[in-house]
Amino acid sequence: MKYPSLPPPCRHVLAACLALCLALLLTACASPPRVQAPPPALFADALFQPAVALPTEAQIFALTPAMRAYTQAVSRDRRGKEIRRALFDALYRRDQLQLEYDSALTRTAAEAFEARQGNCLSLVIMTAALAEELDIPVVLQSVPTEDSWSRSGEIYFNSGHVNLKLGRIQRETPGGYDADAYTVIDFLPPPEGRQREGIPIGRHTVVAMFMNNRAAEALARGRLVEAYWWARGAVQADPNLLYVYNTLAVVYRRHGNLPQAEHTLRYALGRDPRNAMALSNLAQVVENQGRGDEAAVLKAQLARLQPEQPFRYFNQGREAMQAGDYRRARELFQRELRRDGTYHEFHFWLAAAHYLLGDMAAAEKHMRLAKNASTTRKDHELYAAKLDRLKSRQH
Repeated sequence: MKYPSLPPPCRHVLAACLALCLALLLTACASPPRVQAPPPALFADALFQPAVALPTEAQIFALTPAMRAYTQAVSRDRRGKEIRRALFDALYRRDQLQLEYDSALTRTAAEAFEARQGNCLSLVIMTAALAEELDIPVVLQSVPTEDSWSRSGEIYFNSGHVNLKLGRIQRETPGGYDADAYTVIDFLPPPEGRQREGIPIGRHTVVAMFMNNRAAEALARGRLVEAYWWARGAVQADPNLLYVYNTLAVVYRRHGNLPQAEHTLRYALGRDPRNAMALSNLAQVVENQGRGDEAAVLKAQLARLQPEQPFRYFNQGREAMQAGDYRRARELFQRELRRDGTYHEFHFWLAAAHYLLGDMAAAEKHMRLAKNASTTRKDHELYAAKLDRLKSRQH
């Protein structure tokens, strides 16, 4: 989203995790002051023409005729099951819809249903849409998590998490539901079996997350005009979701509009002075404008907020690999894995270091872990092919 800290493709469990939210730091425990609308000065539409038509909230959650037929079949064939359990089983049993997890693209409800796959945000949108069609009460939630990072080229992403709860309908009260009988549905297995509770969010916030994901995906592909309109839409959908301002600022920076990027980042920091991602990007933007002393002050402030920056040891490890110092590279990749043991690329590069040091068993182990932690079909197939080649060389 993607997604580090998420299960591998083809894992059939219900809920969602927000991924590919560029420079996202989801602070669900702190509620910033609410604002009515973003300042118009944050937008620079004239720099990004032509405009891109964005879907509405209704279109993002819309059902197709095939989806309505599917819900009718779920209701008809539930065999005495409570309706929310029937929906869960129909969606995620291996002999039913057979959804696949894939973080490559954020899809609408209809697109996820048609493709039978999606990232976690796509699947939670689809599940919510189907549940609401069946009159199942739905609560969408943001969930505090440990920082989880990924990258696409030079762009780094921090993934937050959302899930949903399905409520039990009260049959004795038409249109009613039991407020105390909600089931939490979540992609990430809760630690030690504990349910993963969160902070309720509205559909407008999910729409902002959806658009922010699309902006990040467009950025990763170098489509800056498209990324701008998606990021702009995210800000308008929920002006209180602070990381969307950071995404907008990154679009400005990569487009060469440094003053506009700085203005946007300072606005975000005015709302949350401890936002590490906004502070990091502001330091780069200020430095890019030739204000080295001011950038140094910002970097010192960032170091106090974030003593161990993500990907620091990974990048040092890659430099060591290029220099032919494979032992040093191995140590650095291992150190990065101690910070986040779930990201596929860390395992892949550690496997490469082990291979070049002649430790084939360790290389195979970490290539397998890279494959299992991969979150797109493309990466999964890539690591699977490399793992097969490693195995063949041992026989």
